[in-house]
Amino acid sequence: MSRLNDRAFTILQPEVKRLAGDNLALQVQRDIVLRRLEKLRIQTGEPATYEELRAAVSDIYPEFNPDLLRAAAKANQPVQGFGQLISSQLWSKVGIAATVVLGLAGTLYVVNLPYPMIRRPVARTAPILLLPSFMSMDYNYRQAIALVEQADQLVNQATGAADFELGTEKVNQANRHLDALPVWFLGYEPQGYCSFFGCSWRFTLDEFRVARASVGRMEAKLFQEKNALTLLTAGDTAIGRAQQDYQQSQRPADQAAAIGAWQAAIDMLTQIPPETLAGRQAQTKLVAYTRDFQQVSGLSAGTARSNNLIAAAKGFAQPAATLVQNPPHAATTWNQAADLWQDAIARLNQIPVDDPGYLEAQQLLATYQTNLGQIRSRLETERASAEALQQAKRGIENLLALSNTSGNNRLASQIQNIINTLETIQPGTTAHSEAQDLLQSARNKLRELQ
Repeated sequence: MSRLNDRAFTILQPEVKRLAGDNLALQVQRDIVLRRLEKLRIQTGEPATYEELRAAVSDIYPEFNPDLLRAAAKANQPVQGFGQLISSQLWSKVGIAATVVLGLAGTLYVVNLPYPMIRRPVARTAPILLLPSFMSMDYNYRQAIALVEQADQLVNQATGAADFELGTEKVNQANRHLDALPVWFLGYEPQGYCSFFGCSWRFTLDEFRVARASVGRMEAKLFQEKNALTLLTAGDTAIGRAQQDYQQSQRPADQAAAIGAWQAAIDMLTQIPPETLAGRQAQTKLVAYTRDFQQVSGLSAGTARSNNLIAAAKGFAQPAATLVQNPPHAATTWNQAADLWQDAIARLNQIPVDDPGYLEAQQLLATYQTNLGQIRSRLETERASAEALQQAKRGIENLLALSNTSGNNRLASQIQNIINTLETIQPGTTAHSEAQDLLQSARNKLRELQ
């Protein structure tokens, strides 16, 4: 005969679903209670009593309607015949006798002490006297099993940190109830109690070890999960701080430090065990974090490259500008300055279009190329003026050689050619001052001949 018939199950099932409602967090508790009731339906033996039905639901649903439990217990009892009525009366007398015996508190206390040499003789002759300890064992056993089931659902199928927190609470409660079970009594079945109350559990060493092992695994998993969540939180915080520091920093050194901190935080997230909930969440976040980091690090590298090239270009431009201050200068000086401007322009031309410093480089290029053009123009003017001065000097030498043998007209023509040559020498050149002196002398000489 089934321990829970269909009529009783039909009475209890709607109330279980009502108490669970649509809250997803309560679905686990609903499933546990329904599995317990289904287990009673599968078992064969004496019909489940009101106390057993209440124990199956009260730890999870303390507010379960007691009237429905009584109605289900009544519907679960078979129709009694005459023989069953007599048996029931006999058991009632036994109950009265047991109540009288339980009144002897001192005797019961001694009998229920956890000493096998006392309990075993009593269990063979008057097992009903061990009822208080059996009830305590029954209660702690049921609580331990229920809490282990709940903890297993919360820990091994967690969806967030809240599940782990509640799972930790359930594991601790299960441990307390397992600690309350008399380990020395494992393997010794309380047959008298079970025959009296129709209990379905058995205290076996294997069952206790399985429960302990399950709790131990969940404790280890919770420890690992909490450490992983701590790493995930620390990594998220460090990345957020590094991103903020990078955005607020103005100096390249500060940006480089922020990028280094960002990389260290990403490395921290990669160390989270992938089998943990935090590890799975970290893998998803790492995709976005790595993408952003690569963009920023690439931008920073481009910035550093362009900054270095611009600094190098300025390093050539500064001496080039200094070198040609306070003219006039010789052609070699102008040529050296032109080489420096060309070196500066070459550095700026190395900056790619996609680098952040490209615009600044182009602005500097316009200035540097203009300066180089001016330097080249001054160089050509200096060379031409120097050449004109040398040509005028050669004309003067020829004029001195002809002064004693040539007439005044020829001398005047030669002097005019020298004057014309000297007038081509531009101001701001090294030859200009000397050319002016020679030009004045030549003009005076020409006036004398005229």
